[in-house]
Amino acid sequence: MDFGFVFFGDVHVYPDVRLAEKRGFTHAWLYDSQMLTSDVYAALALCAANTKKIFLGPGVTNPASRIAPLTACAIASINALAPGRVILGIGTGNTARRTLGMPAARLSVLREHIEVCRGLLAGKTTAYQEGDRRRMIRFLNPKSGAINLQKKIPIYVAASGAKSLELAGEIADGVILFGAVSPSLIEFSLNHVRTGAERAGRDPRKIYTLAMTTFHLTKPGEKLETPRVRKAVGPFVTSSSNLFAFACLNPEDLPADLRDDIMAFKYAYRVSDEPIETRHLKMYSDYLQGFKKEHEPLVSEKMIRATTLTGTRDEVIDAIHSMKKAGINQVAIQPVTDPRGTIETFAKEIMRRVQ
Repeated sequence: MDFGFVFFGDVHVYPDVRLAEKRGFTHAWLYDSQMLTSDVYAALALCAANTKKIFLGPGVTNPASRIAPLTACAIASINALAPGRVILGIGTGNTARRTLGMPAARLSVLREHIEVCRGLLAGKTTAYQEGDRRRMIRFLNPKSGAINLQKKIPIYVAASGAKSLELAGEIADGVILFGAVSPSLIEFSLNHVRTGAERAGRDPRKIYTLAMTTFHLTKPGEKLETPRVRKAVGPFVTSSSNLFAFACLNPEDLPADLRDDIMAFKYAYRVSDEPIETRHLKMYSDYLQGFKKEHEPLVSEKMIRATTLTGTRDEVIDAIHSMKKAGINQVAIQPVTDPRGTIETFAKEIMRRVQ
């Protein structure tokens, strides 16, 4: 089992990434959300220059923030600084787009973006289109040292709904799941990845599976529906469950044991009596950082256990073993509060005891 850590893409975060590397984390993922933090590639460059072995990548970028040639150039530039330990994580842009008040990108746009990036990163002359103009493009100075195309850059697709999961199965080197901790959510997700892979004639066993979640250790006998626990994991429970609800066009696709609980999150982010031009500014204030009182009835013990690694040390270790058995290759921890403390606690209490 690999263990990753998820950071806000802050240009000052590289000491924390270096600490994660020192404590044995294999991967560091940085958010790409321009309204919430620094430019992700500036932050990744500093992380690359200040680490030696940890894998680095945006977790995740999207096709609407940058044109595909720029995405390919940016990630290839990071690969020049950290050869062979760079991964391109990409999705439709849930957070990055919603914080602008804009919709996430369509899957067709995501597919095209990935196809262009993959061609360019392979050193190929690739078709690129803007509007009615279609041109053939390639990197013109690939041996300059400014970018690295020699070391392969895998592309992982973030997905929550059936169609995006199947797209990941069709074209991705890996799939990034948010909040898929319970056996039923993992089964739901990987079944759709398998469907997409088989449709494309691919072996689904060769697709790397990553589950991003959050983590909180409880005291023996401590209940989960408490202000302390909800503050620690509630923002992630709300965000990941909201993603599942919005991504599923047919609620019947969702696991029966969690269907109603997940769909209750569909309109978790809502502001009444606010103009459409500004409502997103309130809807996503303190997003993934602070717990909102109105989410308290939704963040139940059932959903905390389904989407996060919350509980005693033994309970968390058991959950990780179950995730591994279900087909998850990497667990990546996204802290809501105290990143450094979470790195230290997870490394000491969990990673050392998971074989």
